Amino acid sequence: MHDLVIRNAQLVDGSGSAARPADVAVDGGQIAAVTGAGEGGPAARAIDADGLLLTPGWVDVHTHYDAQASWDPYLTPSSWHGVTSVVMGNCGVGFAPAAPDRHEWLIELMEGVEDIPGSAMTEGITWEWESFEQFLDALDARHYALDLGAQVAHGPVRGYVMGDRGAANEAATPEDIEAMSRIVEAGLRAGALGFSTSRTPLHRSSSGELVPGTHATADELFGIADALRRVGHGVFQFAPDHVDVPTTEMPWMRELARRTGRTVSVNLNQPDSAPDLWRDVLGLLDEARSDGLDIVAQVAGRVVGLLMCLEGSFNPLDFHPA
Repeated sequence: MHDLVIRNAQLVDGSGSAARPADVAVDGGQIAAVTGAGEGGPAARAIDADGLLLTPGWVDVHTHYDAQASWDPYLTPSSWHGVTSVVMGNCGVGFAPAAPDRHEWLIELMEGVEDIPGSAMTEGITWEWESFEQFLDALDARHYALDLGAQVAHGPVRGYVMGDRGAANEAATPEDIEAMSRIVEAGLRAGALGFSTSRTPLHRSSSGELVPGTHATADELFGIADALRRVGHGVFQFAPDHVDVPTTEMPWMRELARRTGRTVSVNLNQPDSAPDLWRDVLGLLDEARSDGLDIVAQVAGRVVGLLMCLEGSFNPLDFHPA
């Protein structure tokens, strides 16, 4: 007897094949058998899924639940829509490591980049951590409706190591770079899925400051990314200044992928100023993969819409000066 059988579902198994009627048996929390509809056998618990789709869970690799994870065990709205795993800490913003005097600054970064109300984060974030490892422990102590992974973000690391110099995007010294690399290494060894950074001028704090790391040198990026090589796992994720990808960003992405042997994941959008740029970028990524370099594009599964207003973090007039 199975623990659970989901009966009479229209199964979409993720292979690309057409939906088909099926029963799915589960034992010990794992799929034990997939059979034809009505053939799943006896079970301690059965769910009649007639007329319903049964699909694999969705993995959303680009979210910003870093603050919401403190107060929302359901991580809505993702859990409402079939998402079963989320990755946060993208675009170089997050909340660990966090020196006690940097809490409000980190909130302003997230508020500006993702337009999440600072008042909600101030009220909801619990701050029972300082290091990234302690942040993971705080997440692990909670119970969520879906699986949750985190990346070490460049902004918090820069602010933690360099203080006001890091926040102001001043150049990092070799000692700064070494300290940041060690923090990232410790986070990866504790369970971080990777490291993220931002290089787009669109990403600014609520007070208008660029995200720390926006103008990081190649030496800083390579030095921090060396942590990925030392540990042997993790993705290097970054949000680029899109028009600069073919000319400025691609050379260092290739070199970083070569040095570390790790995956580089780059956000890919279609700006109205260069509507065919994405084709050029994908062509360059194909060339990189042909050369044995694992550089991949990260794209949205749907059209992205933006709500803009004069009091928002940016508005249409920002790009159309008088």
